[in-house]
Amino acid sequence: MRLTEFWERMDEHLGATYATSFARDHVITELDGLTVEQALEAGVETKQVWRAVVTAANLPESAR
Repeated sequence: MRLTEFWERMDEHLGATYATSFARDHVITELDGLTVEQALEAGVETKQVWRAVVTAANLPESAR
């Protein structure tokens, strides 16, 4: 998954404003205690980050 597609999905499912806040502030256990921004900066694959977001934000399975 390209980074642009990742952010499009974040905006679509969380809303543009909340997506930014979520990515910056929400620590995700499945990402070893990193935020979305930290995980992406550390080089974690976007698909893995997206799957962790789906779980952490309780998004529907269809979003996966």
